Amino acid sequence: MRLLRVIVFLLVAALLALTGYAYFGDMSADPRPTRVPVRLDLGTAPPAPPAPAAPVEAPLDPAAEADAPGDPDALD
Repeated sequence: MRLLRVIVFLLVAALLALTGYAYFGDMSADPRPTRVPVRLDLGTAPPAPPAPAAPVEAPLDPAAEADAPGDPDALD
């Protein structure tokens, strides 16, 4: 019974320590300047969009025909 009290006390102390660290710990990131080069092509025309592909007809799906209204196994 005494060992159980020690374990419970240590768990409560660990939770309180974790909560205190979360609220009062210094977890802010140090600010650093970041430079990223950007290439601007202002003198050229924008590229043409790709041509749309021809539509492809979907093959008949036998499972879609099974959902006919007269099908007793169809789920509503």
